[in-house]
Formats: sequence, C-alpha cells, structure tokens
Amino acid sequence: MNETKSEKFKRLATKRVNALLKNMRLVSNLANKANYEYSEDDSNKIIRAISKSFDDLKSRYKSKDKSFKI
Repeated sequence: MNETKSEKFKRLATKRVNALLKNMRLVSNLANKANYEYSEDDSNKIIRAISKSFDDLKSRYKSKDKSFKI
C-alpha cells in the first residue's frame, strides 16, 4: 500500500518536530550556569541562529504569492 503525500507529511512532520523539540530542550539545558560557563555574546549567537532558522521556516510555510491584491 502506497502512502499518500498527506500521510507521508504527517508521519515525517511528527518525527522531525519531536526530534527538534528534544534538541531544543537539550540546547536550553546549556543555559544552566551551574554546569556551564558562557558569555552573553555566546548566548546571543545561539538565540540569533535559532531565531533566523525559525524565521526561515515560517517563510517557507507562507504563501509564495507576494503580489499586491485589492
């Protein structure tokens, strides 16, 4: 039985989003100053990289039609 595009999307999205959430928790664990030492610049670099990647993700899901409409 062949998987539909919708089924494939849901299967892969579930797997990938769960992996992403796990990795985000692991990165957030690095904020524990009792276990790690880092500068404000280091943490800002991490946050900027994640924010840029998230912005890119959001733009991929938005409509590609950027033309003006009334």
